[in-house]
Amino acid sequence: MQPYSGILALLIGAFLASCSAKSEKKQEASIPTLPVIQLTKQDATLDHDYASNLEAVQNVEVRARVAGYLDKISVDEGQPVHKGQLLFQLNPTEYQVEVDRAQSSLESAVAQEESAEVEMGRVKLLVDKNVISPSELKLAKSKVETAKAGINGAKSALAKARFHVSLTSIRAPFDGVINRIPFKRGSLIEEGALLTSISDLREMYAYFNVSEKEYLSFIKKRLDPEKATVREVELLLADDSPYAYKGKIETTETEFEDNSGTIAFRATFPNPKRLLRHGATGKIRLETDVDDALLVPQKAVFEVQDKNFVYVVDAANRVKARSFIPSSRVDQLYIVQSGLKPGDRIVYEGIQSLKDGMKINPKTLPTKSLQAMYASAR
Repeated sequence: MQPYSGILALLIGAFLASCSAKSEKKQEASIPTLPVIQLTKQDATLDHDYASNLEAVQNVEVRARVAGYLDKISVDEGQPVHKGQLLFQLNPTEYQVEVDRAQSSLESAVAQEESAEVEMGRVKLLVDKNVISPSELKLAKSKVETAKAGINGAKSALAKARFHVSLTSIRAPFDGVINRIPFKRGSLIEEGALLTSISDLREMYAYFNVSEKEYLSFIKKRLDPEKATVREVELLLADDSPYAYKGKIETTETEFEDNSGTIAFRATFPNPKRLLRHGATGKIRLETDVDDALLVPQKAVFEVQDKNFVYVVDAANRVKARSFIPSSRVDQLYIVQSGLKPGDRIVYEGIQSLKDGMKINPKTLPTKSLQAMYASAR
């Protein structure tokens, strides 16, 4: 019976060993293989996008300065026009009547002045002969002065009437493009009514806001003789496509906004094909130089209660969540302020299924992959 007992013990031992080996293989197979990056400090040029509003270099409202019926519309919406070109014609009849009336008043005033001059000459002769009192001459001179004042008043009234007639012809103040026209021919136009607006689209202004920190960085570089180069900026259109022409930052506002703590920059873009329009939106893309920075890709980061975390891989290839504080975020990258250090290994992808203490099979990304990752953020 003992030989059989020994054989049975050997069989049981072999079976248990086989199960243990299968269990270990199963555990090894369940360990996920995940890409890992090792953090290093480096200089980088990153892109930062800012929401922007586009405005024409010149954009003015064209309003009626006198009332009247709209006799003629000489342009169409979206049509390019030249400075001085006739846009609208109001009926000038009633204003021409005022011109005629003012002209008659002027002629009457001139006649009165001539009559007063003749009367003054007659009175002067009589005074010289002591026929009448010298006070009569003073009165005659006063009538001449009054008549001359009447002429000046009549001239002013005539000039004003002619000016009103000229205002019935509404002309383009500069070269530009006509916008919406809300009236039709024959409409009764009130004084001050908005007839259209006109935009000079040869160049466009792009306004965007930056933080105080970014503003100081920009100004310091502009004041530094070694870095004081005029940087070109890129404009992304509303469909995220890049605009064909680069722009330049020309000016900033003088005050920060109280609510947002930001200040507005203005960039100027050429617009030879008139693609950009007044009131459009887009994004300004600025390059940001970061020296000796520790960069963490966005896809490696998760948030818990408004804090940023990554999974750090230890020497035993086990992961542990660690919080860090970013100094800023530029596109797809965080710039680390504290919480992480050079040499730390962090999980790059697949963080959704991880938990503290889990073991992984790390696959360290090569340097070229890291460079491509940082480049993709630009």
